[in-house]
Amino acid sequence: MRLLMLGGTGFLGRTAAEAAVRRGWEVTVFHRGRGRAPDGVAAVVVGDRQGDLAELRGAAEWDAVLDTWSASPSVVETSARALKGRVGRYAYVSSRSVYTYPPAAGADESAPLVAGGEADYAASKRGGELAAQEAFGDAALLVRAGLILGPYEDIGRLPWWLNRTARGGRVLAPGPRDLPLQYVDARDLARWTLDALEAGLGGPYDLVSPSGHATMGSLLDACVQETGGGAELVWAEPETVTAAGIEPWTDLPVWLPPGPDHDGMHRSDVGKALRSGLVCRDVTETVADTWAWLRSLPGPPPQRPDRPVLGLDPAVEQRVLAGLG
Repeated sequence: MRLLMLGGTGFLGRTAAEAAVRRGWEVTVFHRGRGRAPDGVAAVVVGDRQGDLAELRGAAEWDAVLDTWSASPSVVETSARALKGRVGRYAYVSSRSVYTYPPAAGADESAPLVAGGEADYAASKRGGELAAQEAFGDAALLVRAGLILGPYEDIGRLPWWLNRTARGGRVLAPGPRDLPLQYVDARDLARWTLDALEAGLGGPYDLVSPSGHATMGSLLDACVQETGGGAELVWAEPETVTAAGIEPWTDLPVWLPPGPDHDGMHRSDVGKALRSGLVCRDVTETVADTWAWLRSLPGPPPQRPDRPVLGLDPAVEQRVLAGLG
């Protein structure tokens, strides 16, 4: 397979490019030159997708393109139009945010969708889907990812929990302990997407683990274990956490208290992806490999400039822990 990666130097793009190289695919990485392309790619083309894609013009053709763009859908539209006729299939990594918020518990790919546009992240992702479908029709694969974790993460969710448990001491753990989670390891998402391109799949697929594949308890237990076991998880009821002014998802990454927001993020029906071959590794493997990656870095982990820095203020954590006794 000849694969064109639009991006390919950060988190999911790098993960997918490396996975394709390991398969023996001929991979071309098109990026802005801000990072280093993965080892083993066949070609590296430096250019700006927000321009006219002049660097990609010429006789080159590919079996598939993988696009992880998350901003203005006009950029996806430009790319899809420029590559039409030179690429067999177009995989666009979208998001489950394209569903009207919040999706009900048990929702699947048939749930109502937002309108495409540039009003916010959800509208941009939906606009990207429409642009890919407009140019490629049934050959457009819409990978609606949920929460993505794993090595190379540049958002700071799992890295924050790992660094926090590594510091040891009493750690505020937002409950309930058995709260089900849905996420996908970037490597499992990449593997499924490459398989789907080979198989000629098209249309939308929700890409996230089954609800309850992990829980807050199993995730944080794995973090404590991998970072040395010196941290003590102090579990708090959701009402206690939110009453302290702590913001779910941002102050305490991954966590959403039981309710509509949690149902929409962590209780979806992913039967379509599972039937098409999605396999999700155990949470302990995702945590262990992410920690190993963090420890291999010469400095702090990468942080996407377009995303806020996540994590709980230590002073706030200590105040809540003191109230818990």
